[in-house]
Amino acid sequence: MKAVVLVGGEGTRLRPLTYATPKPLLPIANRPFLERQLTWMAASGIDEVVLSLGYLPDAFRAHFPDDRFGDLRLRYAVEDEPLGTAGAIRFAAETAGIDERFVVCNGDVLTALDLSALVRFHDERDARATIHLVRVTDPSAFGVVPTYPDGEVKAFVEKPPPGQAPTDWINAGTYVLEPSVLERIPAGINVSIERETFPRMLEGRGALYALEHDVYWLDIGTPDKYRAAHLDVLAGAVGRPPVADATETEPGIWIQPGAVIDASTRLVPPVLIGADSAVGPGAYVARTSVGAGCVVGYGARVDGSVLLDGAEIGRASDVVDCIVGPDATIPEAGTVRDEILVADRPE
Repeated sequence: MKAVVLVGGEGTRLRPLTYATPKPLLPIANRPFLERQLTWMAASGIDEVVLSLGYLPDAFRAHFPDDRFGDLRLRYAVEDEPLGTAGAIRFAAETAGIDERFVVCNGDVLTALDLSALVRFHDERDARATIHLVRVTDPSAFGVVPTYPDGEVKAFVEKPPPGQAPTDWINAGTYVLEPSVLERIPAGINVSIERETFPRMLEGRGALYALEHDVYWLDIGTPDKYRAAHLDVLAGAVGRPPVADATETEPGIWIQPGAVIDASTRLVPPVLIGADSAVGPGAYVARTSVGAGCVVGYGARVDGSVLLDGAEIGRASDVVDCIVGPDATIPEAGTVRDEILVADRPE
């Protein structure tokens, strides 16, 4: 079975991290997010993935130089200009010659969805398109999707006022589509599948269904959600271990090979210490993912943060709720809160 993954966005909410690295290639717990997504798809029988690209397409080709990821074949569809979600799906499917049922995934959603169950649900209802729905506490910031008892979609309600949503089940960004859906999408123009294509499918009955499957789900596109994704992965939200070569030395404490941790260091789970990183005497590291080759200095405190590869936290520094980019340095006795810090920012 084939899949299209929408990875063309610029990741503006995660700048400056995304100036040089596309959001899907940023790490989550020391593994590129897209690799996690591809592994998840392969486990459900996907054998070919078309990456729908727009922003920094060469970065994806460089990351997958053999056009493969494990047993997955990778293909690329590069847009000259943004086509919207529906336009991108049609362009990618036509570029790859998809002429059978296929899966579509947003490239910024981390989920424990049973993708095989979504496909079975689609087949059992002879649907033209099927949407995964997830339940949220406050649906007012999302598009909600009320359904009939058999799962057929009733309507789409975009960002209902607080307390007025007809349901708390939202579009979670994973779809199963028949090739006939592509005929509903005009070629070469910017079209939204969520706001245009799917709502127009409600003009008839029996074409569009949705599976309510309340599993772990997170859009990683903001700094807070990006940090939360690390902690969720470390806590086992999408399986264990959080990264293949990590060892759990104590409950919730994961260590990768080559890491050196002073005996006086206090680690408060969930924590991941990356390969060849060094954590100095008297340091305090809590609810934090530390990348490869990082340094946490003597007496430093790091809490609720993400340190990407090569980051250095100076001695006696206090770092809380931050994302410290690759090779960035927090100076001795520095205090930072709720920031994204990087070594270099392009002009």
